[in-house]
Amino acid sequence: MAGIYIHIPFCKQACHYCDFHFSTSLKKKEDLVKALAKELELRKAEFENTPVETIYFGGGTPSVLTNEELQFLIDSVYKHYQVSESPEITLEANPDDLSSERIQALSTTPINRLSIGIQSFFEPDLKLMNRAHNAKEAKDCLEEATKHFDNISLDLIYGIPGASNDQWLANIETALSFNVSHISSYALTVEPKTALASFIEKGQIDNVDDEQSHAQFHILKEKLEASGFVHYELSNFGKDGYFSKNNSAYWQGKSYLGIGPSAHSFNGTERGWNVKNNSKYIKAIEENKLPIELETLTQTDQYNEYIMTGLRTIWGVSIKKVENDYGLKFKNYLIAQSEFFIKQQLLYIEDTHLRVTKKGQFLCDGIASELFMLN
Repeated sequence: MAGIYIHIPFCKQACHYCDFHFSTSLKKKEDLVKALAKELELRKAEFENTPVETIYFGGGTPSVLTNEELQFLIDSVYKHYQVSESPEITLEANPDDLSSERIQALSTTPINRLSIGIQSFFEPDLKLMNRAHNAKEAKDCLEEATKHFDNISLDLIYGIPGASNDQWLANIETALSFNVSHISSYALTVEPKTALASFIEKGQIDNVDDEQSHAQFHILKEKLEASGFVHYELSNFGKDGYFSKNNSAYWQGKSYLGIGPSAHSFNGTERGWNVKNNSKYIKAIEENKLPIELETLTQTDQYNEYIMTGLRTIWGVSIKKVENDYGLKFKNYLIAQSEFFIKQQLLYIEDTHLRVTKKGQFLCDGIASELFMLN
């Protein structure tokens, strides 16, 4: 199985917390879409004998593309790749782009999964984050989208300064009221050089409170699991049959192509990333050059990557796989490094798989880094 990720580097406005690659100018949109299609053609040999099971439009804000532009790119995938019979095709979208008419039109395209960037149903939160939509648009788009799409995910952010636990619970309950099948939820993080970082430094906004984020993470987990969701990855909850195939493939170490400026690719032994500049990307592709940097992963890199991704999931880290793929040295190291966290009830071993406990989940990435092999 393989997946194709297509990065759409445009947004109507910059969210204060975002450090992804995007532009608020749409001047190069037409040229960029042509370049994306051409990159798909230039890289077709990479998946020559591998069926594509997921196509994911991420960003940025992919919903700024017209339905015709999205269809053009989907057609380009089908033209140059072997696509499975029932692929998962996801569009990330913002509520302000999802009018009733647009949703109805999207439902007639091959896109069969929407990932909607709600973030919050409260106006003060949306203003603090500088989101382009308002609370009414968030609710209206979900009401309409659920009429036309069975597979809908929505994003929520917790740990927002000034947002109480009661307010966070109300956000979750509002999301559940629309009977969506998947929820992705992330702690608000302060990335360097973002507007949010600047506002906090100047004292205009309170800093993120780690204890509040931790508490709200557990409120989220408890509420969603009680509502029939499976917490299958640290930031993702899905009902049975509705786990994200695209994201699950990433966490399980399967191959994916990243198309577009700043997009990353992975084939098991190599990691690649495209240039993080729209103009340079378009120019290179027009000259039939791939603007990509490649890194060959050492055995240690591959082990560390597996630990980082595997530990975040319900499937955990297979100790047998570590021994078979990386050798006895790595297996013994992993078991030895895990002992401290097992004693602290942050990790446990079951059926030869190492997993995080409920207590350890919020600390998962930090724990994983302590299990890394340092050459």
